[in-house]
Amino acid sequence: MYRSPASATSLTWRKSSHTQANGQCVELATTPGACLVRDSKDPDGPTLTVSPSAWSTLLTAIKTGTHNIR
Repeated sequence: MYRSPASATSLTWRKSSHTQANGQCVELATTPGACLVRDSKDPDGPTLTVSPSAWSTLLTAIKTGTHNIR
C-alpha cells in the first residue's frame, strides 16, 4: 500500500544501526496497525505500508537465510 508523504510526516522514523556510509538504507516507522518503510535518501517520496505480521514474516525470513540478502 502506498501512503502519501504528508500523512507520514508526524511519525518517528528509525534507521538501522548497521546503515552503511553510502546512505543506501531504508527507514521504518510503526503505528499500532502498520509498518511503514521508506528510502532514507528520499524522505518525501513514496512509503510502503505493510501489516506488522507481514513485516515480522519478512524479518524472520531474512534472519533465517530464506532470502540471500547482504
